[in-house]
Amino acid sequence: MKLYVIPTPIGNMEDITLRALKVLQSVDFILAEDTRTTKHLLQHYQIDKRCMAYHIFNEHAQVDGYVRQIRNAESVALVSDAGTPGISDPGFLLIRECIREQIPVECLPGATALIPALVQSGLPCSSFYFYGFLPHKKGKETLLRRFAEMEETIVFYESPHRLLKSLEKMQEIIGPDRPVAIAKELTKMFEFTYRGTIREALEYFSQQEVKGEFVVVLGGC
Repeated sequence: MKLYVIPTPIGNMEDITLRALKVLQSVDFILAEDTRTTKHLLQHYQIDKRCMAYHIFNEHAQVDGYVRQIRNAESVALVSDAGTPGISDPGFLLIRECIREQIPVECLPGATALIPALVQSGLPCSSFYFYGFLPHKKGKETLLRRFAEMEETIVFYESPHRLLKSLEKMQEIIGPDRPVAIAKELTKMFEFTYRGTIREALEYFSQQEVKGEFVVVLGGC
């Protein structure tokens, strides 16, 4: 019995390792955030494997049952829609429970959005702080005040409909002149990284149609 945590491409289908494909071919079944998305990936690589849904809406109710199924299987794979499970995606609860039940857990290296965005930002990456998605409302200002005092480079994810509001709050709390790099649609056809100050980024994106998924890399104080 074993749980494999498998990173999957964040956009470009070629960004999956040979080892990940080999494991997906060999496991008894796959736990997927969205079975339709995962089946599209499997079909692309001609892998025929049973998929079962494991996502944010059922993980609390289903985790114990899935742990029992993993215990009775030779090996099981856990995947999210894109990137590495557990990094702002479902997976943590299942991994934690497997560890508690002494089921071996092995996470393969692979695709994640935060590292490419950080490295190509041009900001220091020897020490950085990763948050995930900012709070919607409650706690956002408190968190940004923490960011304002941190020396490390800060990386977080943001959705298109919240990007401008977050930049406005960052300008208000952190200041307009802090350097920032904002990566959009990494590994996809329209991949783009904007580099400048918070004020310049706010001006730029205010004049654009804001679409896609974003990784924000904020310079330290």
